[in-house]
Amino acid sequence: MFNRILVAVDGSKMSDKALKSAIQFAKERYSTIGVIHVEKNIRFPELMSNESVDQVYISLREEGSEILNNAVSFAAEEGIEIEPIYIMGDPAIQIVKKAEEGNYQLIIMGSRGLGNIKGLMLGSVSQRVSQLSHCPVLIIK
Repeated sequence: MFNRILVAVDGSKMSDKALKSAIQFAKERYSTIGVIHVEKNIRFPELMSNESVDQVYISLREEGSEILNNAVSFAAEEGIEIEPIYIMGDPAIQIVKKAEEGNYQLIIMGSRGLGNIKGLMLGSVSQRVSQLSHCPVLIIK
């Protein structure tokens, strides 16, 4: 039933638990896994130099790549190959969009990520994904 699974990771303990759950799920059902990391777009002060902005984006990209590489390594240790996906934008929208484009049949993600206090007041990414998604969403606690 769930041949293609998309897992959202952000480096938090909850996303690590979501990845572990997805790998176990995939082993039991012979599913393929895509792992997505979405970097939020950042607004910079107008006075900030282009070099500084570029350096921030380079740093964010390196951090995102490290999160995905760790997921790939962990999955490989478990005998599972995964497709790493790095995107910038609104996390909930990009996760749902990639799930639709990639014909994923299940999204697995942690109940809380590395969001800030604003995220607590406005609703979490997992809540938005569950509202917007075309497919089932498994939220790991």
